Amino acid sequence: MVHQYINNGYSIILDVNSGSVHVAEPVMYDAVKVLSGMVSDMEKPRPLTVEEKEAVFSSLAGKYPRKELEESLEEIEELINREQLFAKDIYQDFVMDFKRRKTVVKALCLHIAHDCNLACRYCFAEEGEYHGRRALMSFEVGKKALDFLIASSGGRRNLEVDFFGGEPLMNWEVVKQLVNYGREQEKLYDKHFRFTLTTNGVLLSDEVMEFCNREMANVVLSLDGRKEVNDMMRPFRNGKGSYDLIVPKFRKFAESRGQTDYYVRGTFTHHNLDFAQDAIHFADLGFRQMSIEPVVASPEEEYAIREEDLPVILEQYDQLAAEYIKRKKEGRGFNFFHFMLDLKAGPCVAKRLSGCGSGTEYLAVTPWGDFYPCHQFVGQEEFLLGNVDVGIVNTPVRDEFKLCNVYAKEACRDCFARFYCSGGCAANSYHFHGQITDAYEIGCVMQKKRIECAIMIKAALADMEEDKARKAMR
Repeated sequence: MVHQYINNGYSIILDVNSGSVHVAEPVMYDAVKVLSGMVSDMEKPRPLTVEEKEAVFSSLAGKYPRKELEESLEEIEELINREQLFAKDIYQDFVMDFKRRKTVVKALCLHIAHDCNLACRYCFAEEGEYHGRRALMSFEVGKKALDFLIASSGGRRNLEVDFFGGEPLMNWEVVKQLVNYGREQEKLYDKHFRFTLTTNGVLLSDEVMEFCNREMANVVLSLDGRKEVNDMMRPFRNGKGSYDLIVPKFRKFAESRGQTDYYVRGTFTHHNLDFAQDAIHFADLGFRQMSIEPVVASPEEEYAIREEDLPVILEQYDQLAAEYIKRKKEGRGFNFFHFMLDLKAGPCVAKRLSGCGSGTEYLAVTPWGDFYPCHQFVGQEEFLLGNVDVGIVNTPVRDEFKLCNVYAKEACRDCFARFYCSGGCAANSYHFHGQITDAYEIGCVMQKKRIECAIMIKAALADMEEDKARKAMR
């Protein structure tokens, strides 16, 4: 399968099955476009047929000299021989083994606090209540969760625990106790915990920063962007905005971490479709690690992203990509999560096929110790998997998630992005279509644009490095 597009002046050919990316001259780009209508994934490399070559000659004769076309076809055949163009899909062969694999839990999202000190208008957690009641996780429940993770992790050494909410800092003493307990267990069981934290920053203090810098591998700082944008969607319960309180703390915290191992994470809605300006605002504040995600909400919500918003949103990603490259060239670059694509050493096969591993490798834990497939399913009783006392008992639901992969989703089978997005979010699929093996269409459109931008950025930055090398040799 081949995907072709032009972005920021780069003509890009992506061979989906091999992951090969080719920045092509116009003649090659057009020749591949002709061939892609005739040539499907090849079981093994082969020369182009006379008919295939003639189709290129006849389609492009008025646009390029024949010699140019012949040279381009030779280059195409060389890429086919290297299995970098029209390559066979080898991942489908892994699906059956993937389905039969033993379930190993490697990550927990601890809902350390079902309570919050903000009243964000788009909060899927209902200000921390998650369709239930306000509660704080006790040390005893958290301890059992960590014990479960160790016992269920098999031979996997590296384990991940995210302190989530609501607002985790409302239960800060228990967070510290659980981190200390985890460090003790590491020595006993030859495990290593990677602790992370997501916070709105209201209770962020010097003591919290110091502890996080010592113990947290990553910290997510929730901020939506410009003051007017943030304060409209992330106010306190009295209606007052949170921007002025949290931004100085976040800037100090980012500097204290050497501008690494954190993300300023925003959410854009129908009200700020010009979200590229919010990302640029983050960069102007001095933040170097950032992410801005589209809100996922019922279409009835006035702030929900609508299909008619998509043209503006896609243009925003293009604008942000151009600014991203510009600032990198100027030596004042920043990292945007969705543009950080590793084309050489990306995710393993399992992750390419099934994504985050929700419901199997990754679980959410409520303050009273119930297990759910992820934080977005918490409170929906049909997805209750078990609890910290008895373990996973709802195996049919777990096994349903185990079978969730890009080949189980009709919408993913012929999508060029499937090995980058891994089929998208199961929760979004369920909330919009009532099943976890479908796709949230608006999210898919945005994801495909982000991937196209990320690949284009790789090409642009490679050009930038080549220019530097040439100048250095002069």
